Amino acid sequence: MKPVASKNIDFISHSGMDGRGDGVQIMVHRGHAYVGHGFSNGVSVLDVQDLKQPKVVNFIPCPANTRAIHLQTHEDLLFAVNGPSVWTMQMTAQDYYAGRAADHLKGGEATYTSGLRIYDISKPATPREIGFLPIDGVGPHRIWYVGGRYAYVSIHFEDFSDNIFAIVDVSDPTNPEIVGRWWIPGMWIGGGEKPSWPEGKRFALHHALVDGNIAYGAWRDGGLTVLDIADPTAPKLLKHLNMDPPFGGGTHSPLPLSDRGLLVLADEATSANCQDGRRYIWMLDVRAPENPISIAAFPEPSEGDYCAKGGNFGPHNLHENRPGSFQSQELIFATYQNAGVRVYDTKDPFRPREIAYYVPPDPTTMMDPRPDRPQVIQSADCYVNPEGVIFLTDPNAGLNILQFTG
Repeated sequence: MKPVASKNIDFISHSGMDGRGDGVQIMVHRGHAYVGHGFSNGVSVLDVQDLKQPKVVNFIPCPANTRAIHLQTHEDLLFAVNGPSVWTMQMTAQDYYAGRAADHLKGGEATYTSGLRIYDISKPATPREIGFLPIDGVGPHRIWYVGGRYAYVSIHFEDFSDNIFAIVDVSDPTNPEIVGRWWIPGMWIGGGEKPSWPEGKRFALHHALVDGNIAYGAWRDGGLTVLDIADPTAPKLLKHLNMDPPFGGGTHSPLPLSDRGLLVLADEATSANCQDGRRYIWMLDVRAPENPISIAAFPEPSEGDYCAKGGNFGPHNLHENRPGSFQSQELIFATYQNAGVRVYDTKDPFRPREIAYYVPPDPTTMMDPRPDRPQVIQSADCYVNPEGVIFLTDPNAGLNILQFTG
């Protein structure tokens, strides 16, 4: 497949994933890719041992009206969220990104399942469910788990306005248990709290990444939190930093570079054609975690007019330096929606440089069931293996497997 634009990244192969070309988060583990879907409502398993011929070997369906867009793998475990399939249930982006999901779902007749599912993947092609944590409310959105006793999950409980930070004890994966929670004051509506932020702003934890006893949380329009989680039953706030205003919110993806005392932080673009302004990737100095300081913004893609292309232009996910994956304290891989995947050199943290990119062709068919969606790529997530192979997902355009050569 010929790219729209590329630099220092080569094409290896493409998979339509047996007609389920709507990929969101992807994990690659023991020669298999696990892909959470946005519309197909399940998890695909692909054998990617032969990078030129990826093969779908399994599909794990979700219950009715339920999706599993985010997942994690480590050793013999696969974690997957279950929550409402908001796009197939015809929720509008305006309702979703303004934090009105719970109100929208309460009025609907469709039922869905919310909770955290845990699978045994000792046989990588055939995940076997071994545990389920049911959750009252809209349910979990995203997980961080890289081994050990605890998983860190963003969960929308029934008595909260949106997703908050939850710590789940998974020492017995057949019986997961929530042991700690933290939220931005104003979110516990069941406890009588009232939001202090403007109507239309969404204060909701997208997810947190953990570095030692510190959890860095991205709260969409609520900005960044730095939590001390030495006591998992009682997380403590060290700092809440919000750059909205003057910048536009949408804080989405944190990535600590622990050896350097740095944090990469991506703000998600959630509107088409840049109509709500630009979103950026930031570099923060977190040597004093109680006082994070923004020191640079990453350069934007400049080889085309992506605001005019259609769809969303701006950051989405970051490759997360997981155990077993490509790990670097200097090279940052980021998906940029209609501008594909980008790679940055941050050796000088005050002047990040773009050194590679790959913009796939637009999808030939659409998986997105929402009306009037533009038929353009919206690169969603990337996983990079130790050899620099990039696994790139898209809501409509399937899975691209690429080789970083920079």
